[in-house]
Amino acid sequence: PSLFDSPVERYVKARQSVQRFTPVQLGKCCFDMESNFPRYVVHSYNFSLFPSTLGIRDVEFTLSASSIRFLSHYGFDYNKFLKDGIPYMNEVQEKIFRQRLLAGTWKVCSNADRDVLKKAIDEVTSWIAAAKEEDTMILQDLSGYHVLEVQLVLRQSLENVWTEPLGDKKVMVKKVSPERRQLLENSSYDHCQKKLILLSARGFTNIFQILVKAKKPLVGHNMLMDLMHLHDKFYRPLPESYEEFKRNIHNLFPVIIDTKTVTKSVLKKCLFPRVSSLLEVYAVLCSSNLNPKGPPCPVIALASGCSRYAEKQSPHEAGYDAFLCGSGKMLLKNSFRVYVGLWQSFPSLDAVEVDPSFSQYLTVLAEHVNKVNFIRGGVSSINFSGEDAPCHHPPALIVHVRGWPGLTERQIYQEFKAHCRFDVRRLSKNQFILLSNQYKHVRLVLRDYRHHPHLQVSIYRHWRHSPSVNCLLQ
Repeated sequence: PSLFDSPVERYVKARQSVQRFTPVQLGKCCFDMESNFPRYVVHSYNFSLFPSTLGIRDVEFTLSASSIRFLSHYGFDYNKFLKDGIPYMNEVQEKIFRQRLLAGTWKVCSNADRDVLKKAIDEVTSWIAAAKEEDTMILQDLSGYHVLEVQLVLRQSLENVWTEPLGDKKVMVKKVSPERRQLLENSSYDHCQKKLILLSARGFTNIFQILVKAKKPLVGHNMLMDLMHLHDKFYRPLPESYEEFKRNIHNLFPVIIDTKTVTKSVLKKCLFPRVSSLLEVYAVLCSSNLNPKGPPCPVIALASGCSRYAEKQSPHEAGYDAFLCGSGKMLLKNSFRVYVGLWQSFPSLDAVEVDPSFSQYLTVLAEHVNKVNFIRGGVSSINFSGEDAPCHHPPALIVHVRGWPGLTERQIYQEFKAHCRFDVRRLSKNQFILLSNQYKHVRLVLRDYRHHPHLQVSIYRHWRHSPSVNCLLQ
């Protein structure tokens, strides 16, 4: 990411990344308010995901070596991701699969799956020659949705067999007459009904669709890439248009709260410690020293089946991060009740009830709703329900190069890197623009390069330095 990036430029960059990579894990956390408010019971879920290969084109994706090392350091289970990952597909993939399924042109696409199915077919054909009607055999060690694929392939290949799944990783095969087979296929007990096959192939997409229909507020932390992956993997391929992407997300999730955007605002307006990571934000909000005289923090209790996160931190595990996001939002709600009197743009403390409802809470948070943090760029946040607000950077600097031919952007970056961090963009053959997000860095460079023999540094003025403006004036 570059400080020069407009939202459209950043979207183009991020879109290319999202299309190449796949999510390996998704966390979801539900907060239920109990009658004895302020107490919430939390149900946290962790889903391992793997792209569906059932009847659609074999999906290719990229693995980043640094990401693999990072996740391995935090104990990520790659075997679970690869062997037991829940399938998913977007609307375009689902439409193709549905058409092939109804037309009877469904086929196995993965070479690895073909090997598994060939082995199963060989076992069944060897057995069925000597078997009598109503005899059965068991196929074992079938992982993932091989259980479903084996049944579909056997039924397509052999008219005198019937199949049923037996718990996990097993399929029962029975020899039957064609008449008996037809009766079983038309029964409501058939596990290979087309609607059930489609339900299985959609996998996690079913949960995504339920979340969309529920229209609950969606809370995340620094969540732009998360929203892009949700759109691309479970809804539709990301559009080329940035504005269309924003409209689609707003239609899917009308209320979005990015805790990164909220905490950045708190940092600017209140005496809130400077923190960046999600775990740091959660730790600060849980601290009793933050405001010992303020209202008590809400009680956040993990449900009985989700107690692991109460006993042990699991940073960068999706379910745990979802828990931190939701808890952070609840604790921020408490903090806003404390700090609201300090913020002129918000109601006074008298205007906020002791136990405000969520709608009243959103009124207090109104300026942050649907605004997602934008990392190092031309805007401070992306507004999914309106125009993006411009970012107020320190003034850009222009560097005139004299007596130093062939200087590149990389060399300019290395030159100033020793002093501070700037993003660099070439303006002309001998001119470069520097952009920083720190006023002190701008002042430092202007002071230290005042008498440099080859580099003349000054404040960039659009009407004076822009090549297009100069061309027009000439």
